Amino acid sequence: MLDVLIKGGTIVDGSGQPARQGDIGIRDGRIAAIGNISEAARQTIDAKGKVVSPGFVDVHTHYDAQAFWDGTLSPSPYHGVTTVVAGNCGFSIAPLSPEAGPYLMRMLSRVEGMPLESLEKGVPWDWQTFGEYLDKLENKLSVNAGFMVGHSAIRRTVMGERAVGQEATPEELAKMVQVLRESLASGGLGFSSTISSTHNDFEGNPVPSRAATKDEMLTLARQCRDFEGTTIEFLPGVGWGETEANYMADLSLAANRPVNWNVLVPNSQNPAHADEQLKATDIARARGAEVYALTVPQPMTIRINLHAGFVFDALHNWSRLFRLPIDERIALLSDPATRKQLDEDARTPGTPMAMLARWEAFKVDQVQSPKLKKFKGRLIGEIAQELGKTPFDTLLDIAIEDGLLTYFMPPVMGTDDETWAMRGKLWKDDRTIIGASDAGAHLDMIDTFAFSSQVLGEGVRTRKLISLEEAVRQLTDVPAKLYGFKERGRLEVGWHADVVVFDPETIGLGETYTKFDLPAGAGRLYADAKGVDYVFANGALIVDHGKDTGARPGTILRSGRDTRTVEVPGGRAA
Repeated sequence: MLDVLIKGGTIVDGSGQPARQGDIGIRDGRIAAIGNISEAARQTIDAKGKVVSPGFVDVHTHYDAQAFWDGTLSPSPYHGVTTVVAGNCGFSIAPLSPEAGPYLMRMLSRVEGMPLESLEKGVPWDWQTFGEYLDKLENKLSVNAGFMVGHSAIRRTVMGERAVGQEATPEELAKMVQVLRESLASGGLGFSSTISSTHNDFEGNPVPSRAATKDEMLTLARQCRDFEGTTIEFLPGVGWGETEANYMADLSLAANRPVNWNVLVPNSQNPAHADEQLKATDIARARGAEVYALTVPQPMTIRINLHAGFVFDALHNWSRLFRLPIDERIALLSDPATRKQLDEDARTPGTPMAMLARWEAFKVDQVQSPKLKKFKGRLIGEIAQELGKTPFDTLLDIAIEDGLLTYFMPPVMGTDDETWAMRGKLWKDDRTIIGASDAGAHLDMIDTFAFSSQVLGEGVRTRKLISLEEAVRQLTDVPAKLYGFKERGRLEVGWHADVVVFDPETIGLGETYTKFDLPAGAGRLYADAKGVDYVFANGALIVDHGKDTGARPGTILRSGRDTRTVEVPGGRAA
């Protein structure tokens, strides 16, 4: 007898082949049969008029901490995601030492926008090795989850305070190699790191990995070649060119593994930039390496403030601000001469973030002071005209009156038809991977966690930029192959039964709102899914019409056991 029979659905199996009508039979966590099935089942689901597809794969999340207080890893499974990868950007929370724990906690609160009070209350911080961390999560999650070994965590654990801003000694590098190898041997999916100028710690200093020499980076990446089923994830600098491209090609060849990097954001106002970024793959392939760009499949709506400073600190010469205590920062921002210099610095031609400095187009999103509620939802340019001030002075005056806690929303770019057309083209490009959801991070800032619903709703149904079959392949088989996930990413007999049943006529993103469900009562941006009826992980029903069933069948994916090696053409000779 089957455990589950999904009957009469439109099967889109993840291979890219045309959809077909049929049934799916599930037994003992695996797909037991596909086709016209007459065998009896303990549970039968009528899927007539619905699409039956593999569970979606999200390779760029930051659920490392949330996994301790939310076994569903919400909202991902509600949007059909059944497999996630965390520990990206070098920001894993293992390995760990007693001294490193408080630092990493504060770092995450700043660089990944996780409320500090939630990290303090919701995470035990009582492990040391990577294997001990993974063991704590076994049998606790509804979805499958794998974890990269983060460079900043390794560095801080080995080097202590010297990890920030200091080069490693030969002895320290040797110890880092040992720690990384132990972490990979215990199941880490690979090595992740960042050198991006947007990544700063709680004190406003560059995160530990940004102090690494290229030799250190390559030495650590090289360890992956000795461990089956591992890979590399990396964030280059904000600027772009052949230097960044060759850096990533070097990492790929050193590791004998593909590198996926974050993040390619298309914009019709500057289409050449996306083309330039895609050349990183061309340069890598010419050298026998492999580099893939993670691309965001939707417009990015962000909310930022001058208290945390994230994104603002990437403006030219602004990072120094966010190393100051709040009272000193406010005093500096109140000084007319400093304001003038900051404004000029932000607009410096040729700097990567200069386009952000359109103060008049910022919108006041959230305020703390009741006196400022009259400005909520209004453009800075309109308020400035009303008050007879410059837009920059207006923005800073509002922020200062609100203790720098005001959330501003920069202009949303990429909502035009031309940018959507670029996205559709990128989704089908073999140099990209759809993703960059950052689910579990920037909880007060972005809502890109629902990338799968956006692709299928806006991309497939509304705009018809990509076929349903190809969209499903890009959300399932393509990322699963990149990470070498064994028997996941397609609907095939004998494979793990990670399955989604959704309505192609209604699937999409619900309204984004703030949900106060984090430890210590903190809030996060959230959006419910539309049109996702059933989600199965390893054959167990985890989501039933938007509700958590309480089942926790997710596998902690360990390299080698649950992944196979994906090599690059020139890797063995490197």
